[in-house]
Amino acid sequence: MKRRDVFKTAAALAVTPFISPWAEAINLTSQINIPEKNSDGIKRFGDGRDWFFENRYGMFVHWGLYSIPGWHEQHQWRGRVTRNEYVKLAQQWNPVKFNPEQWLDLMEEAGMKYITLTTKHHDGFCLWDSKQTQFNTMNTPYKKDVIGMLSDACHKRNIPLCLYYSIADWNQPNYPNQGRHHELPAQPQDSPDWDKYMEFLKAQVRELCTNYGEIHGFWWDMNVPEYKDPSVNAMIRKLQPKAVINNRGFDEGDFGTPERDYDNAATEARSFDRLTEACQSVGMESWGYKNDEDFYTDRHLISSIDRYLARNANYLLNVGPTGEGIIPKEAADILRRIGQWKKSVDESYHQVQTNANIVSASGVLVTKREQTLYIHLNKVPVGTGLKLKPINVMPTKSTLLNNGKPIDCAVNLCPSDHATQQPYLRLRNLPANELANTVLIAKLEFDRPLDKIGIETRQETNIELTK
Repeated sequence: MKRRDVFKTAAALAVTPFISPWAEAINLTSQINIPEKNSDGIKRFGDGRDWFFENRYGMFVHWGLYSIPGWHEQHQWRGRVTRNEYVKLAQQWNPVKFNPEQWLDLMEEAGMKYITLTTKHHDGFCLWDSKQTQFNTMNTPYKKDVIGMLSDACHKRNIPLCLYYSIADWNQPNYPNQGRHHELPAQPQDSPDWDKYMEFLKAQVRELCTNYGEIHGFWWDMNVPEYKDPSVNAMIRKLQPKAVINNRGFDEGDFGTPERDYDNAATEARSFDRLTEACQSVGMESWGYKNDEDFYTDRHLISSIDRYLARNANYLLNVGPTGEGIIPKEAADILRRIGQWKKSVDESYHQVQTNANIVSASGVLVTKREQTLYIHLNKVPVGTGLKLKPINVMPTKSTLLNNGKPIDCAVNLCPSDHATQQPYLRLRNLPANELANTVLIAKLEFDRPLDKIGIETRQETNIELTK
């Protein structure tokens, strides 16, 4: 079984697909009343977890021993490396160039608002001073508590910190490795005992939730046995009341987690019926550092980010630092370029409502606020013009957010609409070629309520020559 088959998020999605296939930088909170529910009817928590609704774009970081060989975060399993050989990497763990401030500088430059770091991946190596196992960063040449260093930096800068934790463990002798997906074969030297392993896990979770100040999220992964125990999340909530918890742990948690592009339901859903945070990595092969990684194009990543933010979902974009603790230049440059795009279009995601039905245009997503529409050309435009049926009212102002320039607009009859003799609003001469590696977002401001911008069909012939 592949990872993509493990965490289906269909339960977290509205069942209706898109009819039309296809925020943070601007502070409008003081101007707009924050609703109890967002536009898709998802109720706010009404407590400290509501930070998640206001901070929708975050940095994901996969970092651990696997960064030393630089192949994959599941190096031990995918590379068929024995445990005895893999644990030797701990004696090489000495990331002397790790500087949490530099990570956070990049995060903020990229327009990201929170950070999620792997505390323990499937290999079982812990990035904190855990008293439950010797297999941790303190028993290496580095001898420093990574989680402590990052949490101190986050608290100093008021940046929400979320912690990833893998339930599957390839090192802890009580974890019942049985050769299932993302598990080692049964290890003869182990003493499988699920109850004892859960005691170990709960003790580690308590360490993470008590020793590092305020935590804003807990990101479970790889509950291979699909074990249910609501008391674990209840403990997290008691210790860290602001922490949002994902759905990969021991109950349904607070939010769904579609991964990469594996889940077509998440990709094509019109909206979500529960809080959702998509995750993706800049690298095509690995979430951890890979020394010869192939990277997604800016356009692919920007389209994915836009697709979720425009539907009031959150988005985690991942990078994998090197064994020295440096985020690779290629990955950092991708984040910076995406950050430049996001800064220019950010208002189209902030305190808006989604509306998939207001226009019928292929490849388009729509957000709205009061008498303003934001048209997201999420899929690659096939031309330099876009017809926005059934809108047939000229906006009072039209702006391409990407560059701040006015958009050439017209309301007239096109030959392809001869049967209805109905003119429609057209966006013309869009820089689809010049800005081909990004997602264009048009801001259209009207002088009337948005339910009045599609007037009745005119019966008479109405041909207006395009200027």
